[in-house]
Amino acid sequence: MTTQFSSNSGSLIPPSAAVTMRASRRGVLRALGLGGLALGAPAVLAGCGSDSGSGSGGGSVRFGLNEASGSGPAYDRLHAMGQAYATKAGFTVQENAVDHNTFQEQINTYLQGSPDDVFTWFAGYRMDQFAQSGLVTDVGDVWPIDGLNDSFKEASTGSDGKQYLVPKDYYPWAMFHNKSVWEKNGYEVPATYDDFIALLKKMKSDNISPIAFGDKDGWPAMGTFDILNMRINGFDFHMSLMKGKEDWTSPEVKQVFDSFAELLQYSQPSPLGRTWQEAATSMGQGDAGMYLLGTFVVDAISDKASEIDMFNFPEYEASIGAGAIDAPIDGFCVAAAGNNSDAAMEMMKYLGTAEAADAANNAASAPMIAANANASTAKYSPLQTKSQELVQKADNIAQFMDRDTRTDFASTVMIRSLQTFLANPKDIDGVCKSIQEQKVSIFGS
Repeated sequence: MTTQFSSNSGSLIPPSAAVTMRASRRGVLRALGLGGLALGAPAVLAGCGSDSGSGSGGGSVRFGLNEASGSGPAYDRLHAMGQAYATKAGFTVQENAVDHNTFQEQINTYLQGSPDDVFTWFAGYRMDQFAQSGLVTDVGDVWPIDGLNDSFKEASTGSDGKQYLVPKDYYPWAMFHNKSVWEKNGYEVPATYDDFIALLKKMKSDNISPIAFGDKDGWPAMGTFDILNMRINGFDFHMSLMKGKEDWTSPEVKQVFDSFAELLQYSQPSPLGRTWQEAATSMGQGDAGMYLLGTFVVDAISDKASEIDMFNFPEYEASIGAGAIDAPIDGFCVAAAGNNSDAAMEMMKYLGTAEAADAANNAASAPMIAANANASTAKYSPLQTKSQELVQKADNIAQFMDRDTRTDFASTVMIRSLQTFLANPKDIDGVCKSIQEQKVSIFGS
């Protein structure tokens, strides 16, 4: 069979189709041998059309990417994975590369039309919503995948206990800081929450804003809520809350907001007027002592990247520990309405391997942190190596609030509610009551 890699760049759904999904946090952030591919004009997300290999398990497989052709390392990595598979398996891989925001906005309509066989997507609730709607296919036969631990499998598992995703890469959230500033002032990584508060007080006495913070973009405060809830109430309660199964007026949730309010005393003031990039700059320059964000923080301070270090947010109490983290996982799903399910499943077996991850990183100017622990780390920065170690040690991996709950709840309720809290952190009862009322309206209970 002749190996081909072709690309149809840019079209997910017909231009007249309704847009049913809002752009996500990553859509705003996206900073973050060889056969042939067929390319086309960039426009909207649409399937590539039928092919003669449909349903046969051979011939060709259609590969939908949430990165536009030529857009940078993220596209280069995905493109290389498709090329490498085409060569290895002797398949024609038809690439459909679309810019990230368009992909996000039109994914729902795309999956209900004539989607590509394999497409890029996210672990967690975002994946499970499609599974519950019958829009993606069970890929449990691909698991277990050598090099992927149980936390990755858990994040790839839907509410019915079946797996619907093969992980590709991830980026953990942690506390980032400038090493030279810490060395100069003698700061040490805190082991407990009490140590953490003591460090914040010391930084404040040194005339440094202890915590960089900017929530003008709407989503960064979600990360602070996530980590506090997982440290105070545990991973299971956090996930149950995200799924609409807990009461937002409960003492457990109010304790999270109480702790959040305490941290605001040590955070940069007026966070609603500051972007995440501006907060990152203040941390990189040493005006702020540390910053809770994902590893993409270095994108805003590339000139300081070599000076940045990280540590896991400390435990709040010993009985719960610090084993749960936010580490959003990107990967691949099989569309239920795709034309060649057998070929798609064969490609999925490859995409989760260390070989596929290495093909991706060898082809790009900047490597991803591969989900597969057996992938080469030769191109990793020290910060990426530390990120990998943090995730491999994690007991549980959350996907971040806007992926762990319903999209409408995250975008229309939680962004506004958290910003209301930041504007007036004393009205915790009012904020919790409002969230609970809207939660009932959206989730139905």
